[in-house]
Parts: sequence; C-alpha cells; structure tokens
Amino acid sequence: MNGITYNCSPLYPSKIVCIGRNYVKHIQELNNEIPSSMVVFNKPNSALSDTLRYFTSDTRFEGEICFLIMNGAIAGIGFGLDLTKADIQNHLKAKGLPWERAKGFDGSAVLGNFVSLTAPLDSLRMTLHINGNLVQEATYELMIYKPLEMIEEIKSFMSFEDGDIIMSGTPKGVSTYKIGDEFIGRIYSDDQLLIENSWIVI
Repeated sequence: MNGITYNCSPLYPSKIVCIGRNYVKHIQELNNEIPSSMVVFNKPNSALSDTLRYFTSDTRFEGEICFLIMNGAIAGIGFGLDLTKADIQNHLKAKGLPWERAKGFDGSAVLGNFVSLTAPLDSLRMTLHINGNLVQEATYELMIYKPLEMIEEIKSFMSFEDGDIIMSGTPKGVSTYKIGDEFIGRIYSDDQLLIENSWIVI
C-alpha cells in the first residue's frame, strides 16, 4: 500500500475520491459543461505518489486542496496534484466511457504532507507556482461544491475509511509540464500558511 504522512506519521489511504468540474473558470477553460450534479470519481491507492514524474507530452497538472478523512469527517489538509492524460481523457469523454485510463494510472495522485486542520473551511486558499510563476490560485468561495457538501454526497453511496483523501477539484490554469520544472503548492487560512510542498519533475 502507498502512503502519505499526516502529522509526521504514516497513513495508507484506501482510495482518493476526486471532485471534478468544481470551479467555473476551469470548466470554461476546457470547454466543458457546468454539471447539474457533483462529478465524483476515484483514484486507487496505486495512483498515490510523493514523486512528480513526467509521463507524456499531453499529461497536465491540476493543483488541488486535499482533505484527509478520519471518522467520517475532515481531520487534515494537504496539497495535491491530480495528473491527467488529456488526449486519452478527451477520447474517453467523446465515447462516453469511464476516465480511469486517463485519471487513475500509477503516479497520477501526487500528494504532499498533511497536517491537522483547525482553521475555518471558508478561510482556505491555495496557490501553485511553477518555476517561480503563479499558475493556479483558488479559494473556498470559488468552489461550486463546498467540502461538507462533498462529504455528504460521497457518503450517500460510498463509505470512507480512515485516511482516505478527497481531492476537491482544480481551478483554472491547468497545463502540461516538463522534466525539471519546479512545483510549489501552498495552502493558506486567509494569509496564514498551513502547508507547503515542493516537487521537481523527474
């Protein structure tokens, strides 16, 4: 089992539950329709990695606020990258087929360290810098579906195990990347830094 670090201790998520199309401007940049209900899909434990790898020229990054679940509720927070093989996903979407080949491949859920979350949910903000340039930024207010809504919807058809992760969706600014790029993801409560993680693409 692949693991994460939560408050300096190892945890092994059974799954990573992802929320798709949760920011209007990201939906628009990919020319998608705004969904009438929450888009939910899973990445398996085998997708989890602490290493950001280059896969293909069409693989894109999606920076996300991630929540760690304990006892069915949000216990921790971290920064994550949802990697997507865009050409494969576009083909699958056109055929009305599931996204696992584009979203659930090994190494497609790049997660940093997690810490306890005591700050108000509505104070959360994330930034992603690549090679020193701000490429993504998101706040709680911009989410179509808020974290507590995510939990209730997921619980309506699937159980959480302690240590499971919710990836809450990505804002505008997704793109492809290359070997040697430096990623720095940060999560704030208002202006207070909660967690920072960095990766060099290999």
